[in-house]
Amino acid sequence: MDMILAVFRSRAQTIDFVARLKSNGVAASAVSTPKEANVGCGISARIGEFDLSRARRALAGGQYGAFVGFFRVRTGYGRVFVTRI
Repeated sequence: MDMILAVFRSRAQTIDFVARLKSNGVAASAVSTPKEANVGCGISARIGEFDLSRARRALAGGQYGAFVGFFRVRTGYGRVFVTRI
């Protein structure tokens, strides 16, 4: 299972970003950040791979000083792999 996470250091900014994405028609949700990411406040915005460019535009339109980055999360063979993109 693959997913894209937008990781923030602030829960408030994460929730605000999810709301901004939803208002722009992007399917987004707030999810727990995997411990393998070793960063963030514990909650991230989950988006689809095809919505990454729209999420980047929404990010540029707001003031998100606590934004850490976008990460791809893959699970396989009982392990979780987190890669910064």
